[in-house]
Amino acid sequence: MTATTGRRLLLVHAHPDDESIGNGATMARYAAEGARVTLVTCTLGEGGEVIQPELAHLTADRDDTLGAHRIGELTEAMRALGVTDFRFLGGPGRYRDSGMMGVPDNDAPGCFWQADVDEAADHLVAVVREVRPQVLVTYDENGGYGHPDHIQAHRVAMRAYELAADPAHRPELGAPWRIAKVYWNRMPRSVLDAGLAATAAEAAFPGTAQPADVPGVVADEVVTTVLDGTAHAGRKAAAMAAHATQITVNGSSFALSNHLGQPLFATEYYQLVHGQAGPGRPERDLFAGLDTTAPTPSEGNTR
Repeated sequence: MTATTGRRLLLVHAHPDDESIGNGATMARYAAEGARVTLVTCTLGEGGEVIQPELAHLTADRDDTLGAHRIGELTEAMRALGVTDFRFLGGPGRYRDSGMMGVPDNDAPGCFWQADVDEAADHLVAVVREVRPQVLVTYDENGGYGHPDHIQAHRVAMRAYELAADPAHRPELGAPWRIAKVYWNRMPRSVLDAGLAATAAEAAFPGTAQPADVPGVVADEVVTTVLDGTAHAGRKAAAMAAHATQITVNGSSFALSNHLGQPLFATEYYQLVHGQAGPGRPERDLFAGLDTTAPTPSEGNTR
């Protein structure tokens, strides 16, 4: 969807599917409202498991072609959300999925966990200076749940936030740009508990996830911003379903490869960590308090 307002949102995620689970309703809402939504995904998710038996041959221990397949899934998910500007950090396949914490893949040359943070951040600096987003969304310092690629995505995003604003840093990457507001993905504990109880009652899957299985869970008071995306719940569900090797959607819940049901939330939650909050608590708009009337840069290409 072509941007028609001055609002520009950048999201940084670790693997294809993370964006749809965590921010699908937010992305669909802002895209529908005419904001420019840019997604940067840091790996192809080559180390993921595969839910469908007929596609099990794609995994890293067999054909090792899951990454290429997941590019197609991400493309379909972005079509569902109405997002046209989605990119891979440094280009597709520049950084490989590092696997879960503590596995041998963490030490593999070329994996994202082993990347030099400043070098990886410069790939993102170039995007920031091109797109000039007012708002950045990424994970907290633990990556939401301790996955090395999520932790590294946080480090790279926050370093790029600093470097992109420094006029002395890599001027060949574009004119400096300071992002006005930075948010981390969050899930308030009371909302999650109620959602898990409803999922268990729905019994759409053999079991139900525990709070420890869900990224970014925090005490309710940590949440600063609540984004109502209920009008776009269908788009979020369709985007998640597009990641079919990783996600099964069933009604108002979904499951990953562990087949444990989780609630599919159309309202999404954030913590403002840099920038000035807009009026009211919680905020109801990531752009609250910002002047977004400046001219919008020309629409970038998907890559």
